[in-house]
Amino acid sequence: MDLNYKTFGQGEPLLILHGLFGMLDNWQTLGKQLADHYTVYLIDQRNHGRSPHVEDMNYPAMASDLKEFMEANWIYGAHILGHSMGGKTAMQFAGQYPDMVEKLIVVDIAPRAYPGGHEEIMEALRSVDLQAVDQRSEADEQLKSSIKNKSIRQFLLKNLSRTKQGDYAWKMNLDAIYEHYEEILAAISGTTPFEGPALFIRGENSDYIQEEDREQIKALFPKAEIKTVENAGHWVHAEQPERMLELVREFLG
Repeated sequence: MDLNYKTFGQGEPLLILHGLFGMLDNWQTLGKQLADHYTVYLIDQRNHGRSPHVEDMNYPAMASDLKEFMEANWIYGAHILGHSMGGKTAMQFAGQYPDMVEKLIVVDIAPRAYPGGHEEIMEALRSVDLQAVDQRSEADEQLKSSIKNKSIRQFLLKNLSRTKQGDYAWKMNLDAIYEHYEEILAAISGTTPFEGPALFIRGENSDYIQEEDREQIKALFPKAEIKTVENAGHWVHAEQPERMLELVREFLG
């Protein structure tokens, strides 16, 4: 699995994993700010961004992708930061390959299974007639009736890119995401507790990490700290970037 990535800075390696429908560019601003003390690797997970499109999509496989990536880049220990789906990949990785994780940061996700919620978005994306799209605004127009929130549409449309032939295509593998959506919602599996330092960052206005999740988090990550960022929802790093940066720097030391 030849994962696409960008790297900045010098120092201890810090790997950052994006969430569902995302890509490494979502974390570029924070990554560059952390590059003054760390070698930051922003990674496109499988079926996202410019990484390979493959049939399988589950957390053990994505954790294995990360292990292969690290070994290919001669990295045998790193700080791992993951948001949402990327946070679950990071947790799975820490459970499967604990010796390769120095410190773990999980942003607004718990290790449990989640109910659906992206079905309407997937249907809307799959219904876009890309052959009728000559510019990005036309794809936005097609999505408007299903996805009212402009910021969500803009986030999703970052996945739209021109091919060498001049037409538009999705960077992400929508078919694989659709087929394996239940596995993306699933809990992390088959891991032992990670005994290293761990930080869970939740948005005050998000319901992704709830009080009842603390027991499971502590069972799987006994040294976990859980911090709440005020005036932030699920997209903590976009809504409160300065506080997010402060927490990451403080934790990594």
